[in-house]
Amino acid sequence: MRAGVYLAHPRPGSFNHAVFDAVVEELRGRGCEVLAHDLCAKGFPPVLAPDETGTVASASSHVDAQVALHRAEVATLDALVFVHPNWWGMPPAVLTGWVQRVLAPGVAYKLASAEGVPAGLLTAGRALVLNTSDTPAHREQDEFGDPLERIWSACVLPYVGVDDVRRVVFRTVTDSTATSRATWLREARRQAAALLD
Repeated sequence: MRAGVYLAHPRPGSFNHAVFDAVVEELRGRGCEVLAHDLCAKGFPPVLAPDETGTVASASSHVDAQVALHRAEVATLDALVFVHPNWWGMPPAVLTGWVQRVLAPGVAYKLASAEGVPAGLLTAGRALVLNTSDTPAHREQDEFGDPLERIWSACVLPYVGVDDVRRVVFRTVTDSTATSRATWLREARRQAAALLD
């Protein structure tokens, strides 16, 4: 099995980094080929070029080398894992840019017309999203409608052909104890291992 694991957090030593490291280690320890990317550390360029803004015609192949690498890789994956904080109900800008630049038409989906239904092109049948948050679960749901759930499970991943979308939120992180964090890391490992079943 071949999995892409993507971290979107700019601060080295963050809990998101610990989750990312645990997931990568767990998957590799179970014999999975892991393509691990710390998007911020690698300086992934998130800003779309003007010729990347179409939705119907296949995306241009004349893109930044990192974007080209990620596009080539994502087409070969069996599973995707995204690790990121909840910032303003959105993924960090680097990951939003990754979605917009990498999951491009002709790479991750095809669309015959602007009004049509997309055909997902990815072979990755499953994805795991691991979020951190400082918003209590009841508030996230009642006041905001859990926007990250909608983004990943309704707007992004099904569009590109990923039907099995799993998501776990670790909260609240800022006031968490070492015991809580250790429990969350075990859960991250358990969820990663379950992707291989």
